[in-house]
Amino acid sequence: MRKNLIRVLAAILVCGAMILTSCKPQKDIRPTVQRIQERGVLLVGTTGDYRPLSYLEADSTYWGFEIDMAEEMARQLGIGVVFVPTSWPTLTADVLAEPQAFDLAVSGITITEARLEIMAMSDGYLANGKTILCRAEDSTRFRSLEDIDKPEVRVMVNPGGLNEQFAREHLTHATIIVHPSNEEIPGLVAQGEADVMITEITEAPWYVQNDPRLAAPLMATPFTHSEIGVLMRQGQDDLLQFTNEMIRQMKADGSLERMRERYGLR
Repeated sequence: MRKNLIRVLAAILVCGAMILTSCKPQKDIRPTVQRIQERGVLLVGTTGDYRPLSYLEADSTYWGFEIDMAEEMARQLGIGVVFVPTSWPTLTADVLAEPQAFDLAVSGITITEARLEIMAMSDGYLANGKTILCRAEDSTRFRSLEDIDKPEVRVMVNPGGLNEQFAREHLTHATIIVHPSNEEIPGLVAQGEADVMITEITEAPWYVQNDPRLAAPLMATPFTHSEIGVLMRQGQDDLLQFTNEMIRQMKADGSLERMRERYGLR
Protein backbone atom coordinates (compact mmCIF):
# COMPACT_ATOMS: atom_id res chain seq x y z
CA MET A 1 0.00 0.00 0.00
CA ARG A 2 2.76 2.38 0.98
CA LYS A 3 4.73 1.60 -2.19
CA ASN A 4 1.66 2.27 -4.33
CA LEU A 5 1.11 5.61 -2.58
CA ILE A 6 4.74 6.60 -3.24
CA ARG A 7 4.33 5.69 -6.93
CA VAL A 8 1.17 7.77 -7.19
CA LEU A 9 2.82 10.79 -5.52
CA ALA A 10 5.86 10.45 -7.78
CA ALA A 11 3.63 10.35 -10.84
CA ILE A 12 1.77 13.47 -9.66
CA LEU A 13 5.07 15.31 -9.16
CA VAL A 14 6.31 14.33 -12.62
CA CYS A 15 3.05 15.42 -14.25
CA GLY A 16 3.13 18.67 -12.30
CA ALA A 17 6.65 19.39 -13.44
CA MET A 18 5.66 18.68 -17.02
CA ILE A 19 2.70 21.06 -16.75
CA LEU A 20 4.85 23.81 -15.22
CA THR A 21 7.48 23.39 -17.93
CA SER A 22 4.88 23.57 -20.66
CA CYS A 23 3.55 26.82 -19.13
CA LYS A 24 6.91 28.59 -19.44
CA PRO A 25 7.29 30.83 -22.53
CA GLN A 26 9.13 28.82 -25.14
CA LYS A 27 11.99 30.50 -26.98
CA ASP A 28 11.17 31.15 -30.63
CA ILE A 29 13.85 29.24 -32.51
CA ARG A 30 12.81 30.33 -35.99
CA PRO A 31 15.47 32.30 -37.90
CA THR A 32 15.15 36.05 -37.31
CA VAL A 33 14.53 36.95 -40.95
CA GLN A 34 11.80 34.31 -41.19
CA ARG A 35 10.05 35.68 -38.09
CA ILE A 36 10.22 39.23 -39.46
CA GLN A 37 8.82 38.19 -42.84
CA GLU A 38 6.01 36.22 -41.22
CA ARG A 39 5.18 39.27 -39.07
CA GLY A 40 4.97 41.36 -42.25
CA VAL A 41 6.85 44.45 -41.04
CA LEU A 42 10.43 45.35 -40.17
CA LEU A 43 10.57 47.17 -36.82
CA VAL A 44 13.29 49.83 -36.89
CA GLY A 45 14.34 51.84 -33.83
CA THR A 46 15.41 55.40 -34.59
CA THR A 47 15.86 58.65 -32.67
CA GLY A 48 14.43 60.93 -35.36
CA ASP A 49 16.70 63.80 -34.28
CA TYR A 50 19.71 63.42 -36.58
CA ARG A 51 19.37 65.28 -39.86
CA PRO A 52 20.00 64.27 -42.59
CA LEU A 53 20.13 60.61 -41.46
CA SER A 54 16.94 60.20 -39.44
CA TYR A 55 14.44 62.95 -38.73
CA LEU A 56 10.87 62.92 -37.44
CA GLU A 57 8.71 65.76 -38.76
CA ALA A 58 5.82 67.32 -36.83
CA ASP A 59 3.37 65.35 -39.00
CA SER A 60 4.92 62.07 -37.71
CA THR A 61 6.69 61.25 -40.98
CA TYR A 62 10.35 60.22 -41.03
CA TRP A 63 12.92 61.13 -43.66
CA GLY A 64 16.69 60.78 -44.11
CA PHE A 65 19.51 58.69 -45.48
CA GLU A 66 19.06 55.88 -42.98
CA ILE A 67 15.28 56.00 -43.25
CA ASP A 68 15.81 55.25 -46.95
CA MET A 69 18.23 52.45 -45.98
CA ALA A 70 15.64 50.86 -43.69
CA GLU A 71 12.93 51.15 -46.34
CA GLU A 72 15.22 49.50 -48.89
CA MET A 73 15.90 46.68 -46.44
CA ALA A 74 12.18 46.13 -45.94
CA ARG A 75 11.61 46.23 -49.70
CA GLN A 76 14.19 43.50 -50.23
CA LEU A 77 12.50 41.43 -47.52
CA GLY A 78 9.17 41.92 -49.28
CA ILE A 79 7.48 43.56 -46.28
CA GLY A 80 6.63 46.97 -44.81
CA VAL A 81 8.54 49.00 -42.25
CA VAL A 82 7.48 50.58 -38.95
CA PHE A 83 9.74 53.10 -37.19
CA VAL A 84 9.89 52.79 -33.40
CA PRO A 85 11.01 55.84 -31.37
CA THR A 86 14.13 55.45 -29.24
CA SER A 87 16.59 57.94 -27.72
CA TRP A 88 20.33 58.23 -27.20
CA PRO A 89 20.14 57.73 -23.40
CA THR A 90 17.94 54.62 -23.80
CA LEU A 91 19.29 53.18 -27.06
CA THR A 92 21.26 50.28 -25.56
CA ALA A 93 18.50 49.36 -23.12
CA ASP A 94 15.94 49.46 -25.95
CA VAL A 95 18.05 47.17 -28.16
CA LEU A 96 18.44 44.65 -25.32
CA ALA A 97 14.86 44.94 -24.01
CA GLU A 98 12.67 41.92 -23.36
CA PRO A 99 10.32 41.59 -25.09
CA GLN A 100 12.24 42.90 -28.06
CA ALA A 101 11.22 46.47 -28.94
CA PHE A 102 12.53 46.44 -32.53
CA ASP A 103 14.62 44.33 -34.90
CA LEU A 104 17.42 46.83 -35.50
CA ALA A 105 18.27 50.49 -35.03
CA VAL A 106 19.54 53.27 -37.32
CA SER A 107 20.29 56.88 -36.36
CA GLY A 108 23.86 57.69 -37.27
CA ILE A 109 25.08 55.06 -34.80
CA THR A 110 28.87 54.85 -34.59
CA ILE A 111 30.49 51.41 -34.59
CA THR A 112 32.44 51.13 -31.33
CA GLU A 113 34.15 48.34 -29.41
CA ALA A 114 31.94 49.04 -26.40
CA ARG A 115 28.80 48.46 -28.46
CA LEU A 116 30.22 45.35 -30.12
CA GLU A 117 30.87 43.77 -26.71
CA ILE A 118 27.16 43.55 -25.92
CA MET A 119 25.39 44.10 -29.25
CA ALA A 120 25.98 43.48 -32.96
CA MET A 121 26.65 46.03 -35.70
CA SER A 122 26.71 45.79 -39.47
CA ASP A 123 29.58 46.72 -41.71
CA GLY A 124 30.09 50.48 -41.94
CA TYR A 125 28.54 52.47 -44.79
CA LEU A 126 29.24 56.11 -43.84
CA ALA A 127 32.51 57.67 -42.70
CA ASN A 128 32.08 59.70 -39.55
CA GLY A 129 34.00 61.75 -37.03
CA LYS A 130 33.53 64.34 -34.30
CA THR A 131 33.58 68.00 -35.33
CA ILE A 132 31.91 71.25 -34.28
CA LEU A 133 29.25 73.72 -35.29
CA CYS A 134 29.67 77.36 -34.29
CA ARG A 135 28.40 80.75 -35.40
CA ALA A 136 29.78 81.87 -38.75
CA GLU A 137 31.49 84.91 -37.18
CA ASP A 138 33.38 82.56 -34.83
CA SER A 139 34.76 80.30 -37.57
CA THR A 140 38.30 81.69 -37.14
CA ARG A 141 38.05 81.64 -33.34
CA PHE A 142 37.76 77.84 -33.04
CA ARG A 143 40.55 76.05 -34.92
CA SER A 144 41.44 73.30 -32.45
CA LEU A 145 40.30 71.54 -29.28
CA GLU A 146 42.57 73.87 -27.32
CA ASP A 147 40.64 76.87 -28.65
CA ILE A 148 37.39 75.30 -27.44
CA ASP A 149 38.58 73.95 -24.09
CA LYS A 150 38.34 77.20 -22.16
CA PRO A 151 36.00 78.12 -19.28
CA GLU A 152 34.38 80.96 -21.20
CA VAL A 153 33.42 78.66 -24.11
CA ARG A 154 29.92 77.16 -23.78
CA VAL A 155 29.74 73.74 -25.43
CA MET A 156 26.29 72.22 -25.98
CA VAL A 157 25.65 68.49 -26.43
CA ASN A 158 22.70 66.11 -26.45
CA PRO A 159 22.52 63.65 -23.52
CA GLY A 160 23.52 60.02 -23.41
CA GLY A 161 25.41 59.62 -26.67
CA LEU A 162 28.98 59.76 -27.91
CA ASN A 163 28.85 63.54 -28.33
CA GLU A 164 28.42 64.06 -24.60
CA GLN A 165 31.03 61.39 -23.87
CA PHE A 166 33.54 63.06 -26.19
CA ALA A 167 32.93 66.50 -24.66
CA ARG A 168 33.39 65.28 -21.09
CA GLU A 169 36.57 63.39 -21.95
CA HIS A 170 38.27 66.06 -24.05
CA LEU A 171 36.86 69.39 -22.88
CA THR A 172 37.59 69.45 -19.16
CA HIS A 173 37.80 73.25 -18.90
CA ALA A 174 34.97 74.36 -21.18
CA THR A 175 31.46 74.92 -19.84
CA ILE A 176 29.38 71.94 -20.98
CA ILE A 177 25.64 72.40 -21.40
CA VAL A 178 23.47 69.30 -21.90
CA HIS A 179 20.35 70.01 -23.95
CA PRO A 180 17.71 67.25 -24.31
CA SER A 181 16.83 67.84 -27.97
CA ASN A 182 19.67 67.26 -30.43
CA GLU A 183 17.92 68.91 -33.39
CA GLU A 184 17.41 72.14 -31.41
CA ILE A 185 21.09 72.65 -30.57
CA PRO A 186 22.24 74.15 -33.91
CA GLY A 187 19.55 76.83 -33.67
CA LEU A 188 20.52 77.58 -30.07
CA VAL A 189 24.16 78.01 -31.11
CA ALA A 190 23.08 80.32 -33.95
CA GLN A 191 21.05 82.37 -31.45
CA GLY A 192 24.00 82.70 -29.06
CA GLU A 193 22.70 80.35 -26.33
CA ALA A 194 25.94 78.37 -26.72
CA ASP A 195 29.21 78.87 -28.60
CA VAL A 196 29.91 75.38 -29.92
CA MET A 197 27.99 72.19 -30.65
CA ILE A 198 29.85 68.90 -30.62
CA THR A 199 28.49 67.05 -33.62
CA GLU A 200 29.68 64.83 -36.47
CA ILE A 201 30.74 65.25 -40.07
CA THR A 202 27.56 63.48 -41.21
CA GLU A 203 25.33 66.02 -39.47
CA ALA A 204 27.20 69.34 -39.59
CA PRO A 205 27.02 70.01 -43.39
CA TRP A 206 23.22 69.90 -43.43
CA TYR A 207 22.96 72.64 -40.83
CA VAL A 208 25.61 74.81 -42.49
CA GLN A 209 23.84 74.51 -45.84
CA ASN A 210 20.46 75.34 -44.33
CA ASP A 211 21.40 78.07 -41.85
CA PRO A 212 23.85 80.79 -43.00
CA ARG A 213 24.41 81.79 -39.37
CA LEU A 214 26.37 78.55 -38.78
CA ALA A 215 29.81 77.27 -39.76
CA ALA A 216 31.73 73.99 -39.39
CA PRO A 217 35.35 75.19 -39.59
CA LEU A 218 36.93 71.82 -38.72
CA MET A 219 35.02 69.58 -41.13
CA ALA A 220 38.17 68.63 -43.05
CA THR A 221 40.06 67.67 -39.89
CA PRO A 222 37.62 65.83 -37.58
CA PHE A 223 38.78 64.98 -34.06
CA THR A 224 37.96 61.27 -34.50
CA HIS A 225 37.53 58.79 -37.35
CA SER A 226 34.85 56.11 -37.34
CA GLU A 227 32.02 54.55 -39.34
CA ILE A 228 28.26 54.37 -38.98
CA GLY A 229 26.40 51.06 -39.08
CA VAL A 230 23.15 49.28 -38.25
CA LEU A 231 22.78 48.27 -34.59
CA MET A 232 21.00 45.12 -33.43
CA ARG A 233 21.08 42.58 -30.63
CA GLN A 234 23.51 39.68 -30.74
CA GLY A 235 22.27 36.29 -31.91
CA GLN A 236 20.44 37.59 -34.98
CA ASP A 237 23.11 36.19 -37.27
CA ASP A 238 20.92 35.75 -40.33
CA LEU A 239 19.60 39.32 -40.06
CA LEU A 240 23.16 40.63 -39.66
CA GLN A 241 24.25 38.63 -42.71
CA PHE A 242 21.30 39.93 -44.74
CA THR A 243 22.11 43.53 -43.73
CA ASN A 244 25.79 43.20 -44.64
CA GLU A 245 24.95 41.61 -48.00
CA MET A 246 22.58 44.49 -48.78
CA ILE A 247 25.28 47.05 -47.87
CA ARG A 248 27.83 45.28 -50.10
CA GLN A 249 25.31 45.18 -52.95
CA MET A 250 24.51 48.88 -52.60
CA LYS A 251 28.19 49.77 -52.58
CA ALA A 252 28.81 47.65 -55.67
CA ASP A 253 25.90 48.91 -57.78
CA GLY A 254 26.41 52.58 -56.89
CA SER A 255 23.03 53.03 -55.17
CA LEU A 256 24.69 53.81 -51.83
CA GLU A 257 26.77 56.59 -53.40
CA ARG A 258 23.69 58.03 -55.12
CA MET A 259 21.87 58.03 -51.79
CA ARG A 260 24.82 59.82 -50.15
CA GLU A 261 24.75 62.48 -52.86
CA ARG A 262 21.01 62.97 -52.40
CA TYR A 263 21.60 63.98 -48.79
CA GLY A 264 24.90 65.79 -49.27
CA LEU A 265 26.93 63.11 -47.45
CA ARG A 266 30.47 61.95 -48.07
